[in-house]
Amino acid sequence: MTPEHIHKVAITAAVITVSSSRTPETDESGQVIRDLFQKAGIEVTYYALVPDRIEHIRTALVLSLDHANCIVLTGGTGLTPDDVTIEAIRPFVEKELEGFGEIFRWKSFQEIGTAAILTRAMAGISHGKAIFALPGSVAAVSLGTREIIIPEIHHIISHAAPDQR
Repeated sequence: MTPEHIHKVAITAAVITVSSSRTPETDESGQVIRDLFQKAGIEVTYYALVPDRIEHIRTALVLSLDHANCIVLTGGTGLTPDDVTIEAIRPFVEKELEGFGEIFRWKSFQEIGTAAILTRAMAGISHGKAIFALPGSVAAVSLGTREIIIPEIHHIISHAAPDQR
C-alpha cells in the first residue's frame, strides 16, 4: 500500500562511475547499480564512466540530468586527494538529503565497523531530480541502491519534482 502523499511518478535512472582505473568492462559497481535498477523496474537511460576530475564529473552530471530523475554516482567519495565527487556535485545540490548519508553510514557501520566514517556519501535534489553519491565498492553500491535508494526514490521524486505536487 502506497501512502497518499507519494504520487505515482515515472523514475528513470542514470549511473555515473567515477574512476581513473576502471573500464566499462571492469566497472562492476556501475553494473551492479544498473542490474538492481533493472530488477526494480527502473529504466537506466544514461551511463558514463569518467575519470576522477571535477570537470569530467560535472559534465557527466549535467548530461545525466537531461536523461534521468535519479542519478547515482559511484566512486570518489573517500578521503584521498583524487576523491572529488562530492566537490564536483555539491554546487548542483539545491537541497541536501542529510539523512541519506547518515543512514548509509549507519548501515555500513553494521557491515564494516568504524571504517564507515571514511565515506562522504551524500544525496541531494537538483531541479526536482535526485542525485546520490556512493563509494565505489560493490558492497557499498549494493547496500545504498538496494536498501535506501530503490525503496525511497518514488517518495523522494514525488516530493521534489515541481510537476508532481
